[in-house]
Amino acid sequence: MRGRKTSVTLAQRPGNLGPARSGSSPPSPAPTRVPAPSIVSRNGTRRPMHRTRPLAVPRPPAAPRPSPAEAAPPTLLAVAHGSRDPKALRTVLTLLDRVRDLRPGLDVRLGHIELNQPLLPDTLDGLRGADAVLVPLLLGRGHHVKHDLPAAAAAAPSVRTRIAAPLGPHPLLVEALYGRLVEAGWNPADEGGRRAAVVLAAAGSRDPDSAQDTRRTARMLAERLGGVPVVPAYASAATPTVPAAVRALAARGRHRTFVASYFTAPGRFASAAASAAPRTAALPLGTHPAMARLLLHRYDQAVSSTAPSEMVSLLASA
Repeated sequence: MRGRKTSVTLAQRPGNLGPARSGSSPPSPAPTRVPAPSIVSRNGTRRPMHRTRPLAVPRPPAAPRPSPAEAAPPTLLAVAHGSRDPKALRTVLTLLDRVRDLRPGLDVRLGHIELNQPLLPDTLDGLRGADAVLVPLLLGRGHHVKHDLPAAAAAAPSVRTRIAAPLGPHPLLVEALYGRLVEAGWNPADEGGRRAAVVLAAAGSRDPDSAQDTRRTARMLAERLGGVPVVPAYASAATPTVPAAVRALAARGRHRTFVASYFTAPGRFASAAASAAPRTAALPLGTHPAMARLLLHRYDQAVSSTAPSEMVSLLASA
């Protein structure tokens, strides 16, 4: 009808969430809001979990460092004098190959004091940051062992060095000397006889310790030969010379005289000593099997020593 007003209750207005009057349907419940997960810190503050740092993934434990026994052993750096005789270098290289055969995996290198390559400073320069044992291919205490080797080690501070004792005196040297004499014609029947004798021909040195070491080796060789006289003689710097020693023994009735070459390798001094021999002179010690064992013995002595990294010992010992 015209003019008739239509009344609308509050409950019938859209969007009205107020209470409904009688006769109207109840409104739908409001959705429940789930609170975001949170963490309560030690001081009582609550903070949402999404603002917390992610848990650190545990790292695997670090591999244990190798013990000293498992670490790579120091380099064996053999120090030869050097010679213009090409046979000297070949002899030393063959000797070091024998050392490698006896100790597989050991780093074995060579350095010369003079005349041949590689020189000792160059070999040390290639070992920066490493440990090395300098094993002198020298037969006694002398200027090279006491001064040249320590000076070379001091000039290479980036290499942790030890200097082993010289090769002699030592029973293994006597074994090598005896073997070379037998090769030169020494007859065991001569041992203890009145006609045989041996001249121990050495390089010679002005250092009294070097002469003392040579005399000690001569006494040890005499014992090995059953008491046959063994006279030290020298190619330079000391007396007697090899020819003079041979003549002195002949004057005593020792006409069956052998010359034992107390040299690690061929060279000028070894050749001069051999030329003075009344019969075939023994070869230098060189590649005799006992020499390779002796190098490793001196190396092992230095490695096992508790002395600091300069000179382990200048006293040769068995």
